Amino acid sequence: MKRIALAIALTLAAPASWAAEKLSLNEISSYLNGISTASSPFTQINDDGSLSTGKLYMHRPGRMRFEYDGKGGGTVVAGGGAVVIHDPKSNQPPETYPLKRTPLSIILDRRVDLGRANMVVGHSFDGTSTIVRAQDPEHPDYGSIEMMFTGDPVELRKWVIHDSAGGKTTVILGAMTTGQKLSSSLFATSGRSR
Repeated sequence: MKRIALAIALTLAAPASWAAEKLSLNEISSYLNGISTASSPFTQINDDGSLSTGKLYMHRPGRMRFEYDGKGGGTVVAGGGAVVIHDPKSNQPPETYPLKRTPLSIILDRRVDLGRANMVVGHSFDGTSTIVRAQDPEHPDYGSIEMMFTGDPVELRKWVIHDSAGGKTTVILGAMTTGQKLSSSLFATSGRSR
């Protein structure tokens, strides 16, 4: 009887993460492919250590919008194959880049397949979260995205963009809402890609 009581006590004292395990690339690909629309508050840690907050909207495939808080907070919009950065503080016209040249294209692709040869360059588990680092296998020079997922149910919690110049930008997601109707005007871009 004492052994049973001891076993129960040890089980109850164990951390909750004892049941957590590394997610497979297929599970993560299926999760990302299952997202049609999503929104979430976010906190961004910039390469210089500064913080920004705002709201993220995603409409897969191919569309994402970051709305930054504060007066003149700006937006970053992916849509129509381009990423357009509007920074009202810069007094410059919006900057435009081809979406396919950014690591965000990996999660915004029509069909995410993390099992594709040479796409995943890191797949680990820290005891709570599965961390996957992926890149465009044909263009690793475009940078990479490091994504962190928790399981049961699978949820994307954060990502880190590692750009081609060695900089990194971290986006930490708040509570994500999926499956809502989002206006296509959220993802409207203008101008041409470089």
